[in-house]
Amino acid sequence: MEDIQIIELYWMRDEAAIRETDVKYGTFCHRVAMNILHSFQDSEECVSDTYGRCWDTMPPQRPGSLRAYLGTIIRNLSISRYRSAHAQKRFGGVEVLLSELTDCVPSPESVQRTVEAVELGELISRWLEGLPKEDRALFIRRYWNGDAVKILAGELGARPNAVTKRLLRLREALRKNLEEQGVCV
Repeated sequence: MEDIQIIELYWMRDEAAIRETDVKYGTFCHRVAMNILHSFQDSEECVSDTYGRCWDTMPPQRPGSLRAYLGTIIRNLSISRYRSAHAQKRFGGVEVLLSELTDCVPSPESVQRTVEAVELGELISRWLEGLPKEDRALFIRRYWNGDAVKILAGELGARPNAVTKRLLRLREALRKNLEEQGVCV
């Protein structure tokens, strides 16, 4: 079923919307949640909560991309669950991903002083749009979906070390681009 049809089911308050969402995007949602939480049970709960959030927000929302809409919801719910489950603990999961980006994305305090968060998002989006398709997909899969370097390397037919270096170059390019736009990193 097409996204437009699924969204229309939400707007008509038809429970088939949730079934169709799960059929089309269930695997994607589970993968994003598992990449962050590393727990099947927590991932299941976040996916279920994601479908509930879609039900509660459509209408009035009518997303242009259902996949992106779901991705944002599942990612935010998974990160919130991760943070609450690991409060006052340091683990390698999400912290590793976020720490890799700290050198090229400003801290929340400096973002508030230099540029609104929405503007920062637009700058990053424009930078991503300027990347070759393969680099853009690699960056998003690593830092949005949380895919492991080993998995990405296997799919690209490259060594994990080569993928790590490629991601480093992409982060450095992002940092340089943001600095050129006047963002204090």
